[in-house]
Amino acid sequence: MSECVHQMAKVLLNERLARDTYRVRLECPELARRIRPGQFLMIRLNAPNDPLLGRPFALYDTVPDSSALDVVYLVVGKVTAAVANLREDDQVTVWGPLGNGFRTFDHINHIAFVAGGIGQTPFLAYSNELLGTRGYAGQTPRKQATKVSMFYGVRSADLAAGVDDFCAAGCEVHLASNDGSIGFHGFVTDLLRSHPAPDFLIGCGPEPMLHALAQQAKERGILCDVSLETPMACGLGICFSCVTKVETGSGWDYKRVCMDGPVFEAAKIVWKNETGTLEVGSTS
Repeated sequence: MSECVHQMAKVLLNERLARDTYRVRLECPELARRIRPGQFLMIRLNAPNDPLLGRPFALYDTVPDSSALDVVYLVVGKVTAAVANLREDDQVTVWGPLGNGFRTFDHINHIAFVAGGIGQTPFLAYSNELLGTRGYAGQTPRKQATKVSMFYGVRSADLAAGVDDFCAAGCEVHLASNDGSIGFHGFVTDLLRSHPAPDFLIGCGPEPMLHALAQQAKERGILCDVSLETPMACGLGICFSCVTKVETGSGWDYKRVCMDGPVFEAAKIVWKNETGTLEVGSTS
C-alpha cells in the first residue's frame, strides 16, 4: 500500500448519474497521483461529531492530469445522503490511498468483471489500466488485456450508472436486471454463465452475489478475485471493525479488509451459505 495522504479536498462537481447515484469529483492532487485501481479512500464530512467517522469509497477514476479523482456512490444512509448535498467549493477530509488494489498482468486475453448494485465503481479505472489507455500511481500506460468485459446487474434500469463511461473506455458491457427492465432478466451470475468462460474473473457487489460468483468460478475452473464492500470505521487497520474470515491453509483467520484487502482470492474467503454454515470459496 502506498503511503497514506491525509488532507482537505475541495468539491469540484457533484452530479447525478442514475437514481440515487452520484459522482463527486474531489480536488486532491497528492492522493490522485498515488491511488491506483482497486484501492479506496476514506471521506469524512466536516461536521463536529455527526457523523463522527469517515466512510470508505472506491476510486472510480482520476482526471487525466491527476489533480482530482472521482468517486461514484449510491445514497443508502445518513453519510451518503449528506455527500449528495455537497456543493462546488465545499470541503471534506480524505485519507488514502488504502487497500491492496487489483492485480496487474503481463498479458491476459480476456478478463471479466462481475458487478452488482454499486459494485461497478472500482472497475472503470481498472478497465483503462488493463487496456493501456491510462496509467495510475506514476506508472506508464501498458496494455495488459486483449479484451475486458463487465457483467453488471442492477435491480432496475434506472439504477444502471456509468454504462457510457465503461463503453467509452473500451469495456464490453453486458447488463442484467432483477425486473427485466434492462438487459438480461435475472441474476448477473446467470448472465455470466450464459457466456464463454473468461480467463480471469473479478467481482464486486453484495456478498450473496460474490458467493455465487465464487461457486461458479470453482465449477468452471476460472481464477477469481473479489473486492469486498465491508463497512469500515478507520480504513487504517486500527479498529478491526472490517475483518472477514479467510482460509489460511490450516483453518481460517480474520483478515482486515482495509489492510489485507479489499481484494481477496475468492477461493480463500470463508462464506456463509444459505443455512448459515461456513464454507471456503472454492476449496470446500
